[in-house]
Amino acid sequence: MSVIALLEKRYSARAYLDKPVSQALLDTIFEQAQQSPSNCNVQPWQTCVVSGAMKEKLKQDLVATVMKGEAPNPDFNWLPKYEGIHRDRQFGSANALYSAIGVAREDKRGRQMAMIRNWQFFDAPHVVFFTMDKYLDIMGAVDLGIYAQSLALILAEHGLSCCMQGALGQFPDPVKAALNLPEQRGILFGMSFGYADESAAVNTTRTEREAVSNAVKFFS
Repeated sequence: MSVIALLEKRYSARAYLDKPVSQALLDTIFEQAQQSPSNCNVQPWQTCVVSGAMKEKLKQDLVATVMKGEAPNPDFNWLPKYEGIHRDRQFGSANALYSAIGVAREDKRGRQMAMIRNWQFFDAPHVVFFTMDKYLDIMGAVDLGIYAQSLALILAEHGLSCCMQGALGQFPDPVKAALNLPEQRGILFGMSFGYADESAAVNTTRTEREAVSNAVKFFS
């Protein structure tokens, strides 16, 4: 399948089959992802793939942390308050999601429960945490974004789905404790992945893309 076909087909999956990906296929996918480009070839990503019993324990720890009402304490400054057109697009994305699962705008509890699903990894069999040394700051973040996009397309080529999740960087402490990450390492964001449950209503969610005329300017 061509790259453009993969881009047009993929979406953020938020429901998965109870079907783990084989270790052999995981090895292949993450070996292929190593071909992703990076600034000066520094390859700053330290990728943590969590599955099985450890994933279930981590899910419980993260949900417990969130339910305590603790404030997020991300390792990196990735919490902008969107303004203008960016805020409009954010609302449009949320509206598409909640409309797909039948949660009304005034249903605060329904929206909270939908948000909690992030830290339950949407019941995906696998979750990736994208980590890097904190000192790398924005340059490392650029490289991790490129790497994550490469990984998402490779997953799609192998018939797998995923969901990028900034929420998985909000509460790094339980993750760093479970994975025994050193203090100098930070968690930028995460991604749940597996075989999508195509029958789930939430997986009918689709978002719009801005017209090229509003997003790209050509100069000569």
